[in-house]
Amino acid sequence: MSTHPPLSPAKRWLGLVLIATAQFVVIMDTSIIGVALPDIQKDLGFTPESLSWVFNAYVVAFGGLLLLGGRLSDVFGARKIFALGWIILIAGSLLAGAANSVGLEIAGRAIQGAGSALIAPAALTLLMMLFGGTSDLPKAFAVYGAAAPIGGTAGVFLGGVLTEYASWPWVFYVTIPIAAFVLAFTATSLPRTVRKASGSIDVAGALTVTGGLAAVVYAVVNAPEVGWLTLPTLGILGGGLVLLVIFFIIQARSRNPLMRLGLLRAPLLGAANGAQLLLGAAWVSMWFFLNLYLQQVLGATAFAAGAALLPMTGLVVLVMIAWAPRLQGRFGAKSLIVTGLLLLAAGLVWLSFVRPDGNYVVDVLPASLLAALGMSLAFVPSLGTAIDAAPPAETGVASGLVSTSYQIGSALGLAVLTAVVYGISGTDPSRAELTQGYSAAFIGAGILALAGAVITGFAMTKPRSSTPVPDESVSV
Repeated sequence: MSTHPPLSPAKRWLGLVLIATAQFVVIMDTSIIGVALPDIQKDLGFTPESLSWVFNAYVVAFGGLLLLGGRLSDVFGARKIFALGWIILIAGSLLAGAANSVGLEIAGRAIQGAGSALIAPAALTLLMMLFGGTSDLPKAFAVYGAAAPIGGTAGVFLGGVLTEYASWPWVFYVTIPIAAFVLAFTATSLPRTVRKASGSIDVAGALTVTGGLAAVVYAVVNAPEVGWLTLPTLGILGGGLVLLVIFFIIQARSRNPLMRLGLLRAPLLGAANGAQLLLGAAWVSMWFFLNLYLQQVLGATAFAAGAALLPMTGLVVLVMIAWAPRLQGRFGAKSLIVTGLLLLAAGLVWLSFVRPDGNYVVDVLPASLLAALGMSLAFVPSLGTAIDAAPPAETGVASGLVSTSYQIGSALGLAVLTAVVYGISGTDPSRAELTQGYSAAFIGAGILALAGAVITGFAMTKPRSSTPVPDESVSV
């Protein structure tokens, strides 16, 4: 294996900007469409039942392809897959913005999700290549982690501005100049490696895990419309689970598996992935229903609702960048994850006391800040622990696995709690009935966060203080 001169410090930090931008965009693209959905429905002819697939098509493709993205990153090089993901994301954004039919819109969103599934695990691998084994690694993880809530809030805010002052296609087109900026600096500011893993791709494994994850997510997100115990839901869910079982059988027998099963026995990997899954389920659900409460119950405009989320975002950025790395160094990852999930659970229970005639300053702001503090403390150490648990040659797969955990947790948690909300509030709810539904969702999300704290407390028994030494094949 050949060696190459390392990137200069300036290029390393520019590389981190590109990696954080990737996290920002893949999360922004899940939230930016919310305000634009009524206009999309009117112009393209979506039914109320099918409209949710403008969101779901992205999430299903994203979650279903993340493991494949991680494996491709390990085999062909993280930088190449990172760049390819951005090109695919541009294509999907162009199609989604220019679509003139329901089918083309859903296809565009699925292509966006596929591009993001290549970008996300490659970005985490590149982060480890740039900062692994250095004292700057916690800070780099903090910047990367802070980009997620900023992307979520920016999506709501930009979605309102673009829909109101331009038109709904611009919620998709806005991704294109960001992608062009990242691609312009990718070759000079991100590391390149010689091939580290076998060049063969486990096609059967890729098809079964992608199909299985997509089927499970599809069944859960579609269940509120068709019923949880109906034949379509149970059939698709069962088929998805069968495909996942086949995937694990294939991995056990394959000479070049998509995900080496021994990786799952790595210390702390399972616990960290479990924390990410439940953190995503609780946090994304809270953000989603809090936005709806602000608009549908308190009567806030889309712009005002986005602005109301800015204090949470500001606190998340401050804690992740300035406090969390220091606290992790002092108290360890396990303590920070457990404490963060407990604070998130407490903030969610506090939010469950929202009122139909509530007030933002009294009913929302303090509880949302407590929840944001908890998320900030838990996210970075659980993410870093999951990546640190993998051997250097498998950081791409580990990145795909932890990203899959967070995204699948987000999709499944949101789907289940959506069913809870509308099961309680009904199909044509009053403000009081909506508030009851949202209150139940906040309690449900709090239970998920509490479960994450308990599982982490028992399962994360061997904290590691060291980080993998970067592969010596890193180059400009």
